[in-house]
Amino acid sequence: MSAEPGAAARGECARIAAGVASGALRAEDVVSQALQRIAARTDLNAIITLCADEARGRAAAGVSGRLAGVPLVVKDLIDTAGVRTTYASRIYADHVPDRTAPCVAALEAEGAIVVAKANADEFAWGVAGQNEHYGDIANPLHPGRIAGGSSAGNAAALAAGLVPLALGTDTGGSVRMPAAACGVVGLKPERGATSLEGVFRLAASFDTVGPMARSVADCALAHAVLTGTAVPEPRLAGRRVGVLAHPPDVTGSAATAPRDARANGIAARLRALGAHVCEVEVPRPAADTWPVFYADAADAHAETFPSRAGDYGRTVRAKLEMAASVAHLAVREARDALGAWRAEAAYSPEVDLIASPTLGLADLPDAGVNELDIRLPFSAYTRAFSYLGWAAIAIGDLHLAARDADTVITAALAIEAAEAVRRRATTDS
Repeated sequence: MSAEPGAAARGECARIAAGVASGALRAEDVVSQALQRIAARTDLNAIITLCADEARGRAAAGVSGRLAGVPLVVKDLIDTAGVRTTYASRIYADHVPDRTAPCVAALEAEGAIVVAKANADEFAWGVAGQNEHYGDIANPLHPGRIAGGSSAGNAAALAAGLVPLALGTDTGGSVRMPAAACGVVGLKPERGATSLEGVFRLAASFDTVGPMARSVADCALAHAVLTGTAVPEPRLAGRRVGVLAHPPDVTGSAATAPRDARANGIAARLRALGAHVCEVEVPRPAADTWPVFYADAADAHAETFPSRAGDYGRTVRAKLEMAASVAHLAVREARDALGAWRAEAAYSPEVDLIASPTLGLADLPDAGVNELDIRLPFSAYTRAFSYLGWAAIAIGDLHLAARDADTVITAALAIEAAEAVRRRATTDS
């Protein structure tokens, strides 16, 4: 069977846009149905602000483009003009921006319609989808387990079938971890590929904006819109793929984690699709690079921390207190190490793609877990590729990373196409 058809399969977003363009669908009906689904699942705590009037008005005014009529949920870290944008915090609970972030505007220019602002970990600094101010986000796929973070509201809304497309942010895995936890797809472009104007900073050296959806095809289409590029053709056969048996290190430590048993299954899966697979390790930085993250985060909150420390949730307050204790010398050494590490990783390891699990923990933690206890092991596979600035995608708990987004997307599309062929064959047999 062929795993790589001549053209990428159309996702749900493309089908909606085609229906709206042909008149087979009315954008008003598509939006109304999405709003009804959201209203019926308030138990998820996936949404902070509903944009019902704005969405209906935009649909009625007429939309066109590659995303015409597609209901879009936007993480509440990203500005939307005239719509409350809280940054998932108490401090900005009444904040209404004057301008829409360019990343949202790009999707709207192709006809997408913002229907809601999604809940997230406060200021996007968390891996569990927990928020003391707006409620913890529930996982529709695994009730009683965390939804992942920080773009947890997006992932929950997608997994529950509320909308077909969401826009999130990713600084250490924040579109990829919740995508894996909720069984959807999250794509992180390479650093600098998308505009960060109008997006609250978490750590400026690593921040990115990326799409989330229920399919690779929909993420690929949204990525093309966000970056002004074309959707590439599927391709995995013949690619050199390195599989990680241990999480990458960002601290410069010589210690190696125990072998991850999931690596064997990933290698077998990719070999079956024609990839040239070997086991690799990501180079280690010469020094601990965490101080860069902490320094960036402290700078992002300089106007409100510690002056409004009492308005922060417990978890983020503890992290900012830690950030305030990082020495300037450690930050300088970390920035030097980060630059050298990125330069080395530009050619090593000598593979096209790196594959691994998405989540550092094989079992999803229970809802209500102390995020501070799990944040490092949970994000162990995603974090390094944010630091390196690579593109990466989570297809559930399969994580692919590469130095450019095209390589990631082509491989992910090929995997999705192969899965579709396999499902059809199983259904027909």
